[in-house]
Amino acid sequence: MSGRKSEKSSKQGVTKRRRFTAEFKADAVQMLFDGHSATSVCERLGLSSANLLYRWKQELVQQGGSTAVGLGARVRELEAELRRVERERDILKKALSIFGRDG
Repeated sequence: MSGRKSEKSSKQGVTKRRRFTAEFKADAVQMLFDGHSATSVCERLGLSSANLLYRWKQELVQQGGSTAVGLGARVRELEAELRRVERERDILKKALSIFGRDG
C-alpha cells in the first residue's frame, strides 16, 4: 500500500468522493493540451478515469469561451504543421543519403 487512506469509510461503508481544486483540474487539463495522453495523465495524477479528465477539459473550455476554443484549434493546426514538417525532414534525410552516396 502507498499509505493513502482508503476511499471507503470504515464505519458506514460509504465511498467518499475526492475533491479537486480548480488549480489541480487546470493543471491536469494543461497536461492534455501539452500532448500527454489522457491515460498517462490519469496514471500520473491518480485519477480514476479519463472521462473525468475530459469533463474537466470541456468545463474549462466552456468557461474560457471563444478564447479557449481558438487556442484548441490553434494547437491542432500547429500539430498538423509539425507532422508535415517532420515528413518533409524525413524526405530530405532520405534524399541526402541517396545523393550523398553518388559523391
